[in-house]
Formats: sequence, structure tokens, C-alpha cells
Amino acid sequence: MREDELKKLIASGETEVVEFKETPGESLYRAISAFANSRGGTILLGVDKKGVIKGVEPSSKFLEDLTNSIVNKLSIYPEIDTVDVKGSRIIIIKVNRSSYPVSYDGHFYERVGNTTRKMNAQKLQAFLLSSTSWDSITRDYSIDEIDIETVKQFIRLAVEKKRLVNISLDENPQFVLEKLGFIRDNRLTNGAILLFGKNPQKYFPNLCVRIGRFKTETTIIDDKWAKGNLFNQLEETLNILKQYMSVRYEIKDFQREDIWDYPIPAIREAILNALIHRDYYDISNFILIKVYDDHIWFSNPGKLPEGITVEELKRPHKSYFRNPLIAKVFYLAGYIEQYGSGTVRMVDWMMEAGLPEPEYKEEMGGFSVYFYKDIYTEENLRKMGLNERQIKAVMYVKTKKKITNKEYQKINNCFRNTATNDLKELLIKGVFKQSGKKGKGSYYIIA
Repeated sequence: MREDELKKLIASGETEVVEFKETPGESLYRAISAFANSRGGTILLGVDKKGVIKGVEPSSKFLEDLTNSIVNKLSIYPEIDTVDVKGSRIIIIKVNRSSYPVSYDGHFYERVGNTTRKMNAQKLQAFLLSSTSWDSITRDYSIDEIDIETVKQFIRLAVEKKRLVNISLDENPQFVLEKLGFIRDNRLTNGAILLFGKNPQKYFPNLCVRIGRFKTETTIIDDKWAKGNLFNQLEETLNILKQYMSVRYEIKDFQREDIWDYPIPAIREAILNALIHRDYYDISNFILIKVYDDHIWFSNPGKLPEGITVEELKRPHKSYFRNPLIAKVFYLAGYIEQYGSGTVRMVDWMMEAGLPEPEYKEEMGGFSVYFYKDIYTEENLRKMGLNERQIKAVMYVKTKKKITNKEYQKINNCFRNTATNDLKELLIKGVFKQSGKKGKGSYYIIA
């Protein structure tokens, strides 16, 4: 948010979706609960009730502690930013509407006009009936179904990340599960079994990942499954995918660096994205990953949530969790760094590796991610019959994203007619496609 936008927001005063807070305190958490249970909203920390800017002086640790406090007390993940106005710093807390009721200190709040009020029993009941997430549903599971070592490993990761506050490394695992909402009224939730269970497939046979190596759509080279709890599924899926990928080695600064077909952080993020966001109400389908010679396809049951489009996924966007308890655990354990950024980071990792941007699609009743391999290596381009000028141009476009006829002439020290003929051949071979306005505004990109 820019300074002028902030001033305009303050001048408009408190509304149903805007609240001023001079300092953090109990009322801050009540307001966050109210916004989450209503239409969402923005809290300006460092502004008093009259709209006078008082400012706060938050260090990076203050902001980190504030974020972790909100996550631990409310189990939601607001966007937090800062803006300086005339030497005073304002903290901007943006709260999205939650898909499930958010409580603070045992009470549920809502926004009525520019006030925060406790939600009455009738309204709360209606909200609960319409917004129960799969991972929060309780059943008569036995505590013996839980793999205590997995819970202990999670506690260690979360404590090391300083995201699980007021919890020690030797804390009782059952107490931690209760604190995080995985045990309610002495009953375990679906999320507890799926995240920490010894054998979740005992109850949900298809809640796992199927990974296949394909030569063509009808020629299957190998077929494997990743089962167990979600932590195990994540690591096992990654290990299987590594078996299906090639790796080469480069020496940089006297250190060996592994260069995989696809960047491992992007692969891991795609798996994590599928595990967190899949529709677990659809227990008849599993996550499916197909590895081909030139691309990988990740297919996930469950479409995008309402209000988020495929186009938004390649830029910063609001976060929405179909399975908030599962998302919370992966955040606390450090698997998620910033909400709503996973699909953006996948784009960055692929492009940094010199690969095409990932493709996101809603198809076949679910959500798909496509990773494409770099097929335009110098070796492959020579096999296609390209000359050295054309190969140099392809390498140029892989770095610069586009090339003009004039740039082609410059990098190859050739005449215009030669450049025009070479570029025409690249279009015919399907390596380049032409974009921009005809004439001087025309340029070429990878097809």
C-alpha cells in the first residue's frame, strides 16, 4: 500500500472493513477474529480511534513475533506490511474472510458496522454448518493411531523455526495436538490422522500420491505410490520423482552442484501445494503425477477456491486454505514461508533454471500444474538442423526472453536479409513465434 492510499484510508475513518488500533492488545485479536468471520478487512496498527497517526516502531523481530502470535492464537495467516508516513511507521494487517469460524479465547466475533461483537449462537451454528473443513472433522479414532515420533519431529521443526510459541522440545505430543486443534472433546480430527497417523490409508485408501513414468500416454515405464502420513508422502514422492529425473554435475567455486531436469525446490513446492490444497472430501481420487520425457504433470482433486483465478497464481495473491489445520502444521514446521507465494516461487525457480514458466490449469474437475523441460539445448537444436546463428539467437531469447530482427543482426554480425531468412525458418520449425506489432514493433519469443 502506498502512502497516499494509506492517508486516504485513514481519512475515510473506521468502517465495516477498516479498524484503527493504536497498540496491539486483546482487542486486536478480537478484531482479527471478527474480520475473518465477516467480509475480511484491514487493521491499521499505530492509528488511534480519531484517525490520528501515532506510529509504532516495530523491529523485524516485532513483526515476526506479531505474525507468530496471530497464527498461534487464531490459526489464520494475515498479510502484514508496513508504511512510513511523515516519520511514523504504520503496520497494515490485512485479514481475508475465513472459510471456517475463527475464535479467540473461546469466543467467536463478527463485524457489525464499524464495531466488533460476539457472534450469537444461532449465527455461529449456521456458520459452522456451512464451513466445516474436512481436516477439522472429528471421528472415534484411537490415540494409538498417532505416530508419536512424527509429532515429536514436527515439534522440533516448529520450535526451531520459532513458530510454535510457549512449547518446549520435550512437550507432551498429545498436549500439542490439543493446542493446535487436532483433538477436540477427546476426539481426533481427520487432519491428525492424515498428518501424524501411522497408517491413514486404513481409513482413507485413496488419500495418497500415484506417480508414473510415461513414454507416451499409452506407454507406461513405471508406476509407484507414496503412502503413509502427509510428511511421509511429501518425502517419498520427491524421492520417486528424483528416480525419474536426470541429473548432471557442474563445478562452481570448487564445489560440485547437482543440476536436475527441474529445480528441486519447485518440484517440492508443487507436491506440497497438492497435499495442502487438494479436496479431501473427494476420497475417491488420489493425487496423480505423470513424468514424461519433456514435462511433468501434477493433477490434484479440487478446483481453485472461489475468488482466485489461474491468472492470479503467477503474481502475489491472497491466500485461501481448503484445509486450514493441514496448512497450519506445514507453516509451523517451516515448509511454508509466506502465504499465497508458492505458485509465484515456482515460476521464479523455473525461470532461474532457464526453463519455461510452469503452466496452471483448471481441468477434469481439478487443478493441474505443468513443468516443461528445456528441450532447446544446443545439442538438440543442432539435431533439428539449426545453424550456429539460429542457435545463438535461441540462447539469447532464453536469457533475454525476446529478440528483434535488429538484435539478431547485431549478435550474429549479419545482414538484414540473412536475419529475416533465419528467423522465418525458426518460425516454420516451431522454435520461435512472432509477437508485437508488425514492422519495427515485431519481436520473437520461444514458441
